[in-house]
Amino acid sequence: FYLSIRNANLVINNIPKAKKLTPAEVAKYLGEAKFLRAISYFQLVRNWNGVPIRTENNMTELEIKRNTAEEVYKLIFEDLTFAEANLPDIATLIGKPTKWAAKTVLADVNFYLNRYAEARDKANEVIQSGKFSLVPVLVADDFNKIFGPDVVTTPEEIFYLKFSTLSGFWLPGYAHHPGSKLHGGGGYYAFYTDKLTNQFMKNWDQNDLRLGLWYSWNIGFGANTLLNKKYIDPKAPDVFSAANDLPLYRYADVLLMYAEAVCRVGGAPTADAVEKLNLVHRRAYGKDPIIPNVSVDFKLVDYDKNSFIELVIKERGYETQYEGKRWLDLKRTGEVKARIKAATGKDVADKHLFWPIPVSEFNYNKAINPSTDQNPGY
Repeated sequence: FYLSIRNANLVINNIPKAKKLTPAEVAKYLGEAKFLRAISYFQLVRNWNGVPIRTENNMTELEIKRNTAEEVYKLIFEDLTFAEANLPDIATLIGKPTKWAAKTVLADVNFYLNRYAEARDKANEVIQSGKFSLVPVLVADDFNKIFGPDVVTTPEEIFYLKFSTLSGFWLPGYAHHPGSKLHGGGGYYAFYTDKLTNQFMKNWDQNDLRLGLWYSWNIGFGANTLLNKKYIDPKAPDVFSAANDLPLYRYADVLLMYAEAVCRVGGAPTADAVEKLNLVHRRAYGKDPIIPNVSVDFKLVDYDKNSFIELVIKERGYETQYEGKRWLDLKRTGEVKARIKAATGKDVADKHLFWPIPVSEFNYNKAINPSTDQNPGY
């Protein structure tokens, strides 16, 4: 993350000095760099809490104090607000951020901070833009149209980390078994579950195509082992070189974020919130996302505030599986301990809600004290 921040700081520091760029071009490049810096700090603050803030103004200083989470979020909002105002409406190159990506991340930051009215409004701006739509699927394997290695972009993409076999995505290598032939590099089959003991799996509707992203393979623990095939690349040259992209933000995220935020702000679900949830839900059952379907649609009369929020959080778990979002969702809602206790019988200690500040930071940054600046419990 700090390497990304350093690179962004180099751009932010030097682009204004360019003599052959127009002011609009300078602002655009600054917007891109600040967008990427904001995303990096958003990951840092959610997983480590307050961290040292390094910007273009202190990038040559070795020793930087540990800032508070509030200070980190202040910078995140400043960077994203600048990006929102200066990024283009349409990406100048596939994979580059747009103002809609900035609005989406602003929605997510507000969402994580329980500022639901602000999250709702930013998410709604993205929805009302009409620039994004869900990719229809008919069978589970059609999710390759969204997550497959040959996908360049889709109407669902808002901001992804882009990969190719020349600069590969490493995460799929941990999912697959060499015998399945779903990953050209073989696979470590380190990401798996047991369909008989996993309560999340047992309670999942068998007609949900997202469940079909799991496949049975005996890795040595019996026939009930399940591996995940959300990302497959049979042509990957090695385990670190899958060509799949990692979706940081896609349209389904925005719809689900909006649905929950509307309910939390208003104290009850609305027909609009239920419809946004149904767009995602219909697609998960192989239906046209935009056409109401009585066989799969959720109905407003069946839910109050608490039951609807619980429903959306469950759907977010199904929809964003293997995208690195479930843990942060449970932290946001304060449900980490209860959910993991119910699923595994294990207790999550308070210290596990944040990772430890790395020893290397204390070794090379004397402005932070390992006795007073380490996260509690470490």
